[in-house]
Amino acid sequence: MTDLTVLVVGSGGREHALALAIAADPGVAAVHVAPGNPGTWHAWPSHAVDPTDGDAVAALATEIGADLVVVGPEAPLVAGVADAVRAAGIACFGPTAQAAQLEGSKQFAKDVMAAAGVPTAASRFCRTPGEVAAALDALGAPYVVKQDGLAAGKGVVVTNDRDEALAHAAACGDVVVEEYLDGPEVSLFVITDGTVALPLQPAQDFKRVGDDDAGPNTGGMGAYTPLPWAPEGLVAAVMDRVVTPTLEEMTRLGTPFAGLLYVGLALTSRGMRVVEYNARFGDPETQAILPLLETPLGQVLYAAATGTLADVGPLSWRDESAVIVVAAAENYPGTPRAGGSITGPRLYETADNVHIVHAGTALDGDTLVAAGGRVLGVVATGPTLTDARDDAYAALAELDFPTGFWRTDIAAKAAAGLIPPVTSL
Repeated sequence: MTDLTVLVVGSGGREHALALAIAADPGVAAVHVAPGNPGTWHAWPSHAVDPTDGDAVAALATEIGADLVVVGPEAPLVAGVADAVRAAGIACFGPTAQAAQLEGSKQFAKDVMAAAGVPTAASRFCRTPGEVAAALDALGAPYVVKQDGLAAGKGVVVTNDRDEALAHAAACGDVVVEEYLDGPEVSLFVITDGTVALPLQPAQDFKRVGDDDAGPNTGGMGAYTPLPWAPEGLVAAVMDRVVTPTLEEMTRLGTPFAGLLYVGLALTSRGMRVVEYNARFGDPETQAILPLLETPLGQVLYAAATGTLADVGPLSWRDESAVIVVAAAENYPGTPRAGGSITGPRLYETADNVHIVHAGTALDGDTLVAAGGRVLGVVATGPTLTDARDDAYAALAELDFPTGFWRTDIAAKAAAGLIPPVTSL
């Protein structure tokens, strides 16, 4: 279908990146964003709506004549926004509320993996402090404790401190305690209509807040793609051993998964293991991956939402690299300092191979200010990973953001060839 009107639901950096990529599709006539942020307000019509209110989103989509609704964040998906949009007769890219439990509940995901024979970490589901203590003792250090429900990317603690692990579990309620997985991590996004599945290019993100992976986990401080150290056949292996059996199991359960399946992987010394599933585009990897996609994204998402993905064929990619570095507000991932002013030459413009996505920004009069933990993402593409990385950090240096900070080592080891090639899957 051409002349698509697309509504992107959400307000973060991922949604800004999705809107940019969808708007670049020649088959898309109009893009709307709800509720959006100062970066999207500058470029497209935006609408004040609660993104978790399915009836309100469906009513807005009807009002603007949307042909396709793309739901960005996880909370609206788990709340059933995609179901409400489809009930209004509008195509929607995003799984049903039931299928979104692959992200909404860690234990549900573990049950699906077990039934599908997907390789993953040994784990125990725990409801009480006693169960947590027994699981920590059984699985050993480093301790991995994950909040069972949604936690905006910050519900995981990996620590050698048993007391810290117990305290995190007590604060979370129901948790999954897992064995620790060694080796580099990989993110693979897969667009699917429930039957056909098309993989995107693998990426790697950086969860810890500080350089050299120091400090607590965050929603992600940066990412890059492609992965020069990834083994040949990685994507094919993930599709064969993870994606296909997972989609088949979801269909068997009566909850077919159509939308974006995010597979978080650890390439361990004992082979590939699934760390987690998400039910939507990952943030910040999306911001690095989409600028390299040559296939028009709006058409792909519409095909996935209408069950016609078989007509699309394999996705095409630019032979380049991309890096995103996140600028965060002071004290993130604790209580971030809001209100810090931000100025710079690229805040609303796409210049050459560099652009900025807004994630946690607001306007105080005419002044752009920080209004969240992860505030901006600087994205750069280039012939090599080193080129992209250099340009991203050069653009960051142009920002005047006194209350902001960022990691200085995003993609550094990969660009320098310091990540040993993985040879076993």
